[in-house]
Amino acid sequence: MSSLSEFYLLSVLAQEMNMRKAAERLFVSQPALSQRLQTIEKDWGSKLFIRSQKGLALTPAGELVVQYANEVLAKEEKVREAISALDSEVYGTLKIAVASIVGQNWLPQVLKKFVKKHPQAKISLITGWSSEISKALYEDQAHIGIIRGTPDWKGVKMHLFNDGLNLVDTEITKAEQVLETDRPFIQFKSDSNYYQEIQEWWLKNFQTAPKRTIIVDQIETCKQMTFNGIGYAILPEITLQGAEETLSKIPLLDENGIQLKRDTWLIGYESAFQLNQVQAFIEVIREHLEDL
Repeated sequence: MSSLSEFYLLSVLAQEMNMRKAAERLFVSQPALSQRLQTIEKDWGSKLFIRSQKGLALTPAGELVVQYANEVLAKEEKVREAISALDSEVYGTLKIAVASIVGQNWLPQVLKKFVKKHPQAKISLITGWSSEISKALYEDQAHIGIIRGTPDWKGVKMHLFNDGLNLVDTEITKAEQVLETDRPFIQFKSDSNYYQEIQEWWLKNFQTAPKRTIIVDQIETCKQMTFNGIGYAILPEITLQGAEETLSKIPLLDENGIQLKRDTWLIGYESAFQLNQVQAFIEVIREHLEDL
């Protein structure tokens, strides 16, 4: 019967599929890791991993054992969370799934305060598109999610903040100048209604497509290209901190002269909000928002 530490070793190996990377994560030497794996395989009476020049591959027996190991580790985490909930001190792992834009530009400040206030707590962070966040919650990969846009969520949801949309560039200072410039419009892919919202605003104001367009896969790439003067973009305020001196920001206004904004929400299942680490995190968020 393998111990929890051996289950963790197998889980890490299956995630990395590389002895060197797994050894680095486990803080052991490759020879020591290889020896421990051999002992575990002997205990199970079967080869679990096959080595090749490309890395590791799971055997059919390995797939079964790793699945079992992950199930045991997940159950152990839940037991630890239940025990920590009995204690006033915040322990356990806070598992967050967050939209990439929030994870890159807003969340680090909050996590810094959380870690300082609750040093015993651990953090597991998943980033991705907003559509992936609810999937992570459903699959129990996260306690809470932070998404952009209006949430289609039937569980607990908490509005965090909204931020305005701006046309930004190092040269353009007025929106109508986009009709004259040969500079490219830099756009980033999104799975939300963000792209549709931008398209509707553009057509209402200009009735024609941009002369040149560059499409990138990440908002951070779009941001960096814009900051470096390659072209202009439409970006939310949350991404523009620290660039006020080099960029012109032109607010996107609706027909009533009100700036278009994007909402950010925290979502999760009711059971997760009973955990001490989740309650402590929400408390830190509220303190952070009050300080802004």
